[in-house]
Amino acid sequence: MRLAFIVAAAVGIVAVALIAMFASALPTKDYDLSVDALKDEQSLYTNSRVIVKNIGRLPLTNVLVDYGGGQKEPVIPVLQPGKTMNFSPPEGVQLDRVTVTAEPGIEIVQPYRSPIKLPGMIGS
Repeated sequence: MRLAFIVAAAVGIVAVALIAMFASALPTKDYDLSVDALKDEQSLYTNSRVIVKNIGRLPLTNVLVDYGGGQKEPVIPVLQPGKTMNFSPPEGVQLDRVTVTAEPGIEIVQPYRSPIKLPGMIGS
């Protein structure tokens, strides 16, 4: 009897934890966008990329990535919920910040982040 109670309590705790995990991962806004801009400076070159993800519940339209200085990606007509797009900034662009706009009325200005350099690692 005591073992059955312990097993039932453990199953209940696991069930509550799983429900909380899945509920926290669901989108809470109709329109939302995540932007991750990375700049990794090496001794001979610089790796850079911009990742744009629709984290809202509804599709975004007319998504535009602007690297600054007039350098832009072609407009993405529709970005479905949960979809991710990767971009590589063109050569010669100032890697200070990137601006991503989308309909309806989303504008995100994101500075480029740089990864931490550790001694002994390639590129540090």
